[in-house]
Amino acid sequence: MIELIKPVAELVVAILELLGIFVIIGFAFYALIIEPIILLKKNKNESIFRQIRHRLGRGILLGLEFLVAADIVHTVAVELTFKTVGVLAIVVLIRTFLSFTLEVELSGRWPWQKKE
Repeated sequence: MIELIKPVAELVVAILELLGIFVIIGFAFYALIIEPIILLKKNKNESIFRQIRHRLGRGILLGLEFLVAADIVHTVAVELTFKTVGVLAIVVLIRTFLSFTLEVELSGRWPWQKKE
């Protein structure tokens, strides 16, 4: 049974990692190329920077979620050792911190503060 799970898990990890990378690249392309063109056509020049920054940040957050999921699957299903669990904990901690700071940067408030 283990011989079957490991290759499938490795395939799932590869797919999740590729998906995370493509999400980040796709959102970056959209935010830096397509979004400015759309906003310029609508004569919303004053909000271009804010919109691009917001869209790019959201894409990075979504891509990080896929990458964290890939790391979790890899650690649990492929290589479960104390070393990999420790590395996973550090990676998840760093990515959680990145996600948290990006969220604060994009929304302009702490997550526990009410929307105004």
